[in-house]
Amino acid sequence: MEIHFQIIGFLFIVLALSHFIFPRYFNWKQELAKLSLVNRQIMVVHSFFIALMVLLIGLLCLTSAHELITTPLGKRISLGLGIFWSARLVIQFVGYSSKLWKGRLFETGVHVLFAIFWTYISVVFIKTYIS
Repeated sequence: MEIHFQIIGFLFIVLALSHFIFPRYFNWKQELAKLSLVNRQIMVVHSFFIALMVLLIGLLCLTSAHELITTPLGKRISLGLGIFWSARLVIQFVGYSSKLWKGRLFETGVHVLFAIFWTYISVVFIKTYIS
């Protein structure tokens, strides 16, 4: 099971670092300019803290896999992470319109890839708590 935590940790770090390309890829300079100052700053600040949390979860998985798997506190943390990422999996289908990805090869691939990723990490975290 520790190998799964190491894989997840590595992937979370990659995901966190990928947030650096979001502003350019999603054209935030132009897109966010249409928002009020408070909404623009909320987007930027929240994105930063999401990336930071994903990075920290990745580091936790890499450095403390054994404790997350074997200790009562680690198992409770794993359950919480499993619930959180299961909710993220649901949002993948109900929070984003299929208009964003249907009929678009790259976007469909990303949608499917993230659905698989959220499923994988949810199962690993919840299975850790159960076993």
